[in-house]
Amino acid sequence: MKIDINKLAEHFAHTSFRVEQVSLYGHDPGRRGDGYTEAFPGFVFPLRGKAEFVFGGTPYILAPGVVVHGGANMKLDRKVIGNTRWEYLLVHYRICAPEPTGFSLLKSHFQLAPGQSPRLTELLKLLWRLSRQPGGVTAFQTETIFRCVLEEIFVCVRNQSSDGEQALFEQISNYIHEHYMDALTVRALAEQNDINENRLFYVFKKYAGMGPGNYLMAYRLNQAKDGLLATDAPIGEVANSVGYADALYFSRLFKKQFGVSPGEFRSHFRNNPYGFQDGSIHI
Repeated sequence: MKIDINKLAEHFAHTSFRVEQVSLYGHDPGRRGDGYTEAFPGFVFPLRGKAEFVFGGTPYILAPGVVVHGGANMKLDRKVIGNTRWEYLLVHYRICAPEPTGFSLLKSHFQLAPGQSPRLTELLKLLWRLSRQPGGVTAFQTETIFRCVLEEIFVCVRNQSSDGEQALFEQISNYIHEHYMDALTVRALAEQNDINENRLFYVFKKYAGMGPGNYLMAYRLNQAKDGLLATDAPIGEVANSVGYADALYFSRLFKKQFGVSPGEFRSHFRNNPYGFQDGSIHI
């Protein structure tokens, strides 16, 4: 079943639910099984290996990077595919009040493809640990982490779409344009936008032809070039104004990119900026 991620997220936002059970399973290659799902809907989170789950005649291939939802009391056939042990986390949840009209989680099976997300992996590990501990506080934490798991899935799936990818690139590149002078890092940019670094690199490579780190460097050096031609500020001050606290490091980057040092660039092209043919790094 094809699912609209925005509508699904909105449905969960207006549905009262709580975690019923968190279970960890592992099966050897060749294992098969058939029967029915539990009396509660749930999510299957693959951790290792590959398997096929067939909900009422509809097959889904499960592997890390894919998540499958199954409704309550559904016919289910399962088999492990390949030669690797199949391991997965299963989270059942109880719907505590009538769902919004138009769609029923109790009766729906569907697949989501958030991709490989280190944050999702860590959240699932934490969810499993918390679910094994007794007490009201940990029960509350379990509910909170499960909602964080769902949020991470929704965000990752949204960002997988072409429209989402372009919007993500524009959002982050615009942020770089406005904050290039700050102490930005690729990791911080990824965390700020709830994606992993591999995903961030993929998006920038697709739309800018370079990774986010090189994009940030290129934008900074372009701004530095303009600053060198427009002001008499010391090289260290120009470096600091574009986000480089180390003037020597800045000078090395500048010379590697433009073929001359910042000082030489200023003296040679201050009165003839068009004489420098490679005036900007194309981004």
